[in-house]
Parts: sequence; structure tokens; C-alpha cells
Amino acid sequence: MRIVLIGQAAFGEKVLDAMVSGGENVVGVYTIPDVPGRSNPLKDLAVKLNIPVYQPPRMRAAEVFEEYKKLAPELNVMAFVTDIVPESILNYPKYGAIQYHPSLLPRHRGGSAINWAIIMGDTKTGLTIFWPDKGLDTGPILMQKEVEIAPDDTIGSLYFNKLFPLGVTAIIESITMVKQGTAPHIKQDESQATYEGLCTDKCGIINWEESAQQVYDLIRGTNPSPGASTTCKGTPFKIFDSELVKNGGATPGQVTNISKQGISVSLKGGTLLIKRVQTKGSPKIDAFTFVGQVGMQVGDILGK
Repeated sequence: MRIVLIGQAAFGEKVLDAMVSGGENVVGVYTIPDVPGRSNPLKDLAVKLNIPVYQPPRMRAAEVFEEYKKLAPELNVMAFVTDIVPESILNYPKYGAIQYHPSLLPRHRGGSAINWAIIMGDTKTGLTIFWPDKGLDTGPILMQKEVEIAPDDTIGSLYFNKLFPLGVTAIIESITMVKQGTAPHIKQDESQATYEGLCTDKCGIINWEESAQQVYDLIRGTNPSPGASTTCKGTPFKIFDSELVKNGGATPGQVTNISKQGISVSLKGGTLLIKRVQTKGSPKIDAFTFVGQVGMQVGDILGK
């Protein structure tokens, strides 16, 4: 089967490696244009394997389709795709296209599915391999795999430890099912569908009046990107590594203790231990170092 891989980043690279290692015939790779100063692991591997690489700024451009048809693909595999792929490309191969999405569709459609699963307090999520159509994550489901969201999982741990490796395996399994003619097309239940937009800096602003669990979920669900933000004495900063510990009691957002372990902040129903932070334009640093930089003291109220 002639396969075109559309993807990017480390996930796309690992999918390509697994496909080639498994004997799949990858006839072309589409990935994002090069970004100055950044590596493109998917492109690098494809070049090493002598697989043609295409990097159009927009997949919807007419010339892209004309170029794509020359590859005579029988299946598209979409592994971490952020551009809109037109129906002309989705529907061209004999077997269509399959795509990876890091949630249990139809829940958490959109480009920040992992963020929102944690922010909203979900205790489980997973991945879906589906048949993309003209909608946003609306196509029929081929396969799903479920994982637990642990109490202290962040985006980083949930993705890299669970959804990333499981996703690579699921794509390979799905390709096998397509070749065997056993891949299902299960219609999504629209009554269960949710959609959330991209998780941006604005979404990460901490409301210290929310419950301890809500504040902690927001921090976990924006770590490592885009980060949960607040201020101290007028200085904006983002909170990354943290821990939810003993009961609170003071004013929400109030600094109750400062030590080399971090900054303790009172919450409604708990205390947050802040371990790692970042100010604009600076690298991430440990919280105790940050205290000295801004002159933070016990009794200060964050966000004021």
C-alpha cells in the first residue's frame, strides 16, 4: 500500500520510523515549513530514508494537490496535523485518510484537547484514530484507546508518557486494519460532543477565588504550555511545576510560607506549593530564586 504521511514534530518522526520499520511503503511526507533555529525531526528522518519531503505553507493551495496526485497514494496517515487539509486530498486515496487525535472523541474536539481535559478535571482521556472529513475532528471513529489522568499529571507527563507512545502504536494497528479490510467507520455521537478553542495565555490566568482543585487543574493543564499566570506586586509571572498539599485557611492567593522547597499559597480547600516559575523574556527558575527577585514576603496576595 502506498502511504503518504502528513505530520510534524517528534510524534510524526516516531510514526514514520514505526511505519518504515514495519515494512510500510511511505511514498511521501508532508510537514510544516522549516522554522529558523528549530529542528524538524520528521523531515530529517524522511531525508535520511530517501523519502520525498514536501513543505507547503498551505495544504489548500491548488499546486499542492497537483503535486500530491503524482505520488499515487492509497492511504493518508495524519500524525499531528495543524493545517487544514482539503477534502480533495483527504478523499483522493483509495482507502481515504486516517488521523490521530489526543482525546476520546467526540469529547474535546479542537487543537488543545490535552490541555482542556486536565483543566476541566477529567480523570480519564485517551486517543482516537478517526477518518477525517470536512468538519473539525468530526469524522467516523476507527479506534480508541483510554488512559487515566493521574492526580498530578501535567500536559507533559500525560502526552509524552501515555498519549504519545500509545498513539504511535494505535496508528500502526490502524494501518494494519485498513489493509485487512477490518477498519470500522463508527459515527460519532453528536450529543456527547464538546469543542474548546486553543488554550492561550488568556486561558491560563489564575482566579485565586476558585477552588483549590480548579486552580491546580489549571496549572497542570497549562504546564508546559502556555503556563498559568498571575502577578506579585505588579510583576507578571507564570507558574509551572507545583504541588497541591495540606488544607488552606488564609485568604485565597495569600503567600503563607517561603522556603527552598517553594512558595506556599493559600487556596479554598488546600495549599499550593509553587516550585517553578517564569517571568516574561526569562528562562524558568525555581520559585525560591524568584522570591528574591521580586521581594516577595509572607502575607503578600498574588494577583492583586
